[in-house]
Amino acid sequence: MNCQLRGLSVLVTRPADQADNLCRMIEAAHGRPLRFPAMEIAAMEDPQPARQLLGTITPGSLLIFVSANAVVHAFPLLPNELPLELQVAAIGEATAAALDEYGLPATLVPEQRFDSEGLLALDALSDMQNRKVIIVRGRGGRELLRQELEKRGAAVAYAEVYERRVPARNSANLVRGWEQMVDAVTVTSSELLDNLIQLLGEEGKRLLQITPLVVLSERTAEHAFDLGCRKVWVTDVAGDRGILEALCDIRNNPE
Repeated sequence: MNCQLRGLSVLVTRPADQADNLCRMIEAAHGRPLRFPAMEIAAMEDPQPARQLLGTITPGSLLIFVSANAVVHAFPLLPNELPLELQVAAIGEATAAALDEYGLPATLVPEQRFDSEGLLALDALSDMQNRKVIIVRGRGGRELLRQELEKRGAAVAYAEVYERRVPARNSANLVRGWEQMVDAVTVTSSELLDNLIQLLGEEGKRLLQITPLVVLSERTAEHAFDLGCRKVWVTDVAGDRGILEALCDIRNNPE
């Protein structure tokens, strides 16, 4: 892809340790990434409940990882040996890539929508009668996946292996210089958008509402519109490549 951002300044809101690749891609396309992490990821203070649950994995179980963070924080808690008949699902491509890095390739990955709805649309999950399912995730989050799998007959439990926090950040300088510093904003989840608005305050929210915003899903786009954002781009493909393509579209078609 021949993408030239031509100096476009992009606010990158991912957690600090997950922003490097996107920032490098923006720089390679002659854009200017501005890091402003709106979320922190931390291991659970007490990992024992998740460790004990993951220790109950049996042949035929389905292990669902909802994010790359879930993969990273779950692996120290997994038993040394896993059943050969274990089925592993990833919510999207980034999660599947993280599983590959740890030597546990996903056997189920959505083909189009990289979210709970996309995973639930897979034929392999249509009949879950008497299946044991462990959803590996952070503390809290959507209930759709569990609710729908239980309707299909599965016994579902959560292994919560990390928690998300709003960082302690001062946004005064960012808000003060927004019109000179920020041409576009990227957020990768509805929760991240909520955190960003909380950190920016009322004046920052007003500025965000009129700034081009790149999101990864229609669900997050709907949430952004509900919050008053007027210029929302949804990526055509998942991951950083999709974000970069959307930023190029913003650069070439700002209105």
